[in-house]
Amino acid sequence: MRLDLRDLTVRRGLCPVVDGVSLAVAPGEFVGLIGPNGAGKTTLMRAALGLMPFDGLSSLAALPPAARARAAAWLPQARDIAWPVSVADLVALGRLPHGPGGDGAAAVDRALRRMGLAAFRDRRATELSGGEQARVLIARALAQEAPVLMADEPIAGLDPAAQIAAMQVFAAEAAGGRAVLAALHDLGLAARHCTRLVVLSGGRLVADGPPRAVLVPEVLGPVFGIRAHLAETAEGLVFQPVAMVGDEDG
Repeated sequence: MRLDLRDLTVRRGLCPVVDGVSLAVAPGEFVGLIGPNGAGKTTLMRAALGLMPFDGLSSLAALPPAARARAAAWLPQARDIAWPVSVADLVALGRLPHGPGGDGAAAVDRALRRMGLAAFRDRRATELSGGEQARVLIARALAQEAPVLMADEPIAGLDPAAQIAAMQVFAAEAAGGRAVLAALHDLGLAARHCTRLVVLSGGRLVADGPPRAVLVPEVLGPVFGIRAHLAETAEGLVFQPVAMVGDEDG
């Protein structure tokens, strides 16, 4: 299954927050949705999932609610865990769209192992650190085993090793045949792990392509206000911001 958006527009009053975005994410792709704060990334994903009113078309929002819940796993920015349930029980909530039975227990075990949480399965989720809780919520989305995985800033607040591990998991999900779309602010990790980058600015899609073709001065300056170093290395693409545009010290 793929995600298809056509002329997706979301307005606040008369002002478009997302303005006529057309986008497809196919199975096997890990697409990084990037752009400055307020660019419309969260709004685009919420609209694509049918969680807010929009104009245009979304292949996910067109599905009936039960089918949509099975088709797409959604990891929002908010990471509040309100109940002192075990980590395993919280991750198992990702299986709710599939109903009882089936491969639910095995899916939970796989998700826990992939996020390095097997030893935490009986711990109360509310007793974990913020970064550990974030990994639990990623595991919950993985346990859903939906063909489309959408995540809003999933690595924010994680330590560097956990960030890399999570990005490797998302890349592996895509390599396994899922369509993965994640809003990201770490352009270095996006450059190394995403198969494609989509840039939003002012609610509009301004660039779409492989990281090497997108992270160029013509995009980085006007959209992010930065200059950066981009290099191909033996370990892959390396991206490092070096200065703000107009900063003579760089």
